[in-house]
Amino acid sequence: MRAVLDIVLIVLDLYVWLLIASAILSWLIAFNVVNTRNQFVAAVSEFLYRITEPALRPIRSFIPSLGGLDISPIIVILIIMFIQRVISYYIYPNVV
Repeated sequence: MRAVLDIVLIVLDLYVWLLIASAILSWLIAFNVVNTRNQFVAAVSEFLYRITEPALRPIRSFIPSLGGLDISPIIVILIIMFIQRVISYYIYPNVV
């Protein structure tokens, strides 16, 4: 059972990195640093959008618009960190 919890923690950690990569890529696209006409950039952008958008969309519906600032990735990362702490401190030690 601990192996399953370890896998869950690794997947959550990987998802945090995907959220960070998605946010950085969106900034790079917004400031015209990378060109979305490049097939590789378009494929990576589409992949990150499809992976992160289902978690970000419900958060965006609750948060009011802050102009051009999107803090939904930060909130999702904080939620994931909370889940990781609960698993590490409360669930993991009690599993045999």
